[in-house]
Amino acid sequence: MTRPGFSPILIAVMGIVLIVCRFGSPAVAAPGPAEVGPVTSAAIDLTVNAAANRQPISPYIYGLNFAKPAFAAEIALPLRRWGGNHTTRYNWQSNLMNHGSDWFFHNNTHYDPYSGATQTVDAWINQNELTGSASLITVPTIGYVAKDGNPASCGYKVSKYGAQDDVDNESGYPNCGNGLQAGVPIAGNDPLDTSQAVNATFASGWVQHLVATQGAANAGGVKFYALDNEPELWHETHRDVHPAPLDYNELRNRSFDYGAAIKAADPTAQILGYASFGWSGYWYSAYDLEQAALNGYTYFPDYATHGNRYQVEWYLQQMAQYEHDHNLRLLDYLDLHFYPQNGVDLSTAGGAAKQALRLRSTRALWDPTYTDESWIGGGDQPAEWRQVRLIRRMHGWVDTFYPGTKLALTEYNWGGLEHINGALAQADVLGIFGREGLDLAALWNYPDTSLGYDHFETLPGAYAFRLYRNYNGSGGQFGDVSISAASADQSQLALYAAQRTADKAVTLMIINKTGGALTGNVALAGFTPSGAAQVYRYSAANLTAIVPMADQPVSATGFSAAFPANSITLLVIPATNLALEPQIYLPAILK
Repeated sequence: MTRPGFSPILIAVMGIVLIVCRFGSPAVAAPGPAEVGPVTSAAIDLTVNAAANRQPISPYIYGLNFAKPAFAAEIALPLRRWGGNHTTRYNWQSNLMNHGSDWFFHNNTHYDPYSGATQTVDAWINQNELTGSASLITVPTIGYVAKDGNPASCGYKVSKYGAQDDVDNESGYPNCGNGLQAGVPIAGNDPLDTSQAVNATFASGWVQHLVATQGAANAGGVKFYALDNEPELWHETHRDVHPAPLDYNELRNRSFDYGAAIKAADPTAQILGYASFGWSGYWYSAYDLEQAALNGYTYFPDYATHGNRYQVEWYLQQMAQYEHDHNLRLLDYLDLHFYPQNGVDLSTAGGAAKQALRLRSTRALWDPTYTDESWIGGGDQPAEWRQVRLIRRMHGWVDTFYPGTKLALTEYNWGGLEHINGALAQADVLGIFGREGLDLAALWNYPDTSLGYDHFETLPGAYAFRLYRNYNGSGGQFGDVSISAASADQSQLALYAAQRTADKAVTLMIINKTGGALTGNVALAGFTPSGAAQVYRYSAANLTAIVPMADQPVSATGFSAAFPANSITLLVIPATNLALEPQIYLPAILK
C-alpha cells in the first residue's frame, strides 16, 4: 500500500535536527516579553470543578535530565535521567563512554557535565538517593560499549581511513575525523577501533550490580531503565558501530532481548522504550525513511511488510504479543522524545514573533484543533498528522495496541528558559502534562553555556518547576489530583487545577501569556473553601523570586482577581471538608 510521506528536504532536516540542537545555538540578546495577540479587555471566565475529571498527577512528570544536587533537593526532584547520545555506548564496568557524532566519535571517561570531574553511574545514583530522586538509567542495546577512556581513540582516524571533511583540530586531535569524505560516510570501518562487542548479558550484569549495591527497584534501588537512546538515529550518531539504518525487526528483537535481561535481573524494574528521537520516528523506521528517499517517498517497505502499521503501533503490538506469549510485560512505558519543529526549542527566547509562537505551540501536546506551525503541519504531510495532539495521540496508540502501558516524554524542550517567555511556556507544559495524564517526563537541559543551562537553577525556566514543586520555599507543592479546569481563553489566561491529597487544598495555576493585565472570574464548584487563598506569583517584575502576595478572598462560588502581564500565579485555596473519598487518592501512579 502506498502511503504519503515526508519530502526529501524535510527528512534530511529531521535526520540531523536533534543531533545539532543538543548543544544549542549561540546565545542572542532577547527583547522584552512578547504580547500574545490582542489583549482581552473584558474579564475571562475560569471554571473549576473539584468533583469532575479527577485523576492522579504523577510526580514523575516534573523530571529533569540534569540537575545540581542543591536544586534537586530544593524542588524534591522526583526523577533524574541518565540519558543522551553518550549513554548509548556507556561501559558500566569501567565508566567509559563514546561521544558519537556529537564529538568526532571520541571515547572518554564519563564525567559530571557541570564540573568535568570523573563521575561513575554509581556516584550519580547515590546523588539521586540523597535528594530523593528516582533514577532513570539508559541501558545500551546497540551491541557495543566503549573499550577505553582515551579521547585519542576515535571512530575514524585519518591515519587509518584517510583525509576527511572535518577533523578535531580545535580539541587537539587532528587524527580524529568526522567520518565523511566529500559528504559521504566512510564505509567498512572497524567498530573495534573504539568499542567492544557486548550483548544482553552485559546489560543484565549491570542491573545485577545495581540490585546488589542499591537494592531492587521496589526496595529503593534504580526504578526505571530505558532501552537505549534514539535508536532511529544510530546510523548517524553512532554510525561507526551501526552504519545500517535500524528497521522494525531489529528494534523489536533488541527490545525483547534486553528487556527480558533487565526483567530477569530485577523483575520489579520499570522499562521504557523505545526512546524515539522525534516525530518521523513515530511513524517510520530509519530503514523505511532511507528506502523511501530512493523512490520519491511513495513506498515505505518496512511499513508495508509489517501489516501496514506505523512504527509505534507495530512496536506496541509486538510488546503486547510478547507479554501474551511469555506472561511477562517488558514495556512499562512508551517513551518518546519531542522537540517542537518550529524553531523555538533549545534556543534563547528570540523576538516577539518567536515568543508568541513558543506560547502557542504548547498546544501541540494536546489540542486536536491546532495545526502545527512547522513542516509537520505542512500541506505535503498527511492530513491525519498535521495536528500533533501528542499526549492524546499517545493515549490512543496505547489504548488500541497495548492497554496499560504508561506514557513518557524523556526529552523535550520549548526553549527560552533564560527569559520570562520560556518560564510561561514551561509552566504551561507542566500543567498540560498533569491535566492530560502523562506519566513521566524529563526536560532536556544539558548544561550548555550558550543557553545558560550550566546555571539552570537560576533561570526563569527553573522557577516554573519551583512553582509546582516548592512554591513557598518550605516544600509547598501543586496538587497531586488533577481536577476539572477550563478557561474561556486558554491562549491568554491558561488555567490548571488540582487538589492535594494531604490537606485537600485546591491549587490553581493561572498563566497570563499576554503583555497586558487580565482579570479572571473564577467560578468554583465541587469544593467548599474554608477561607482566603494564599497567592504566590512569578512574573517579569521579579525574575529572581516567587513573590508571596496578599491573600485572595474566596467565596463559596469563587472570586475575581487581576493577573499582571507575563505572570504565573499560584493560588492555594484551603478546604472545609478534609474527609473526601479516600478511593480517589489511590497511588496508582506509584505501582
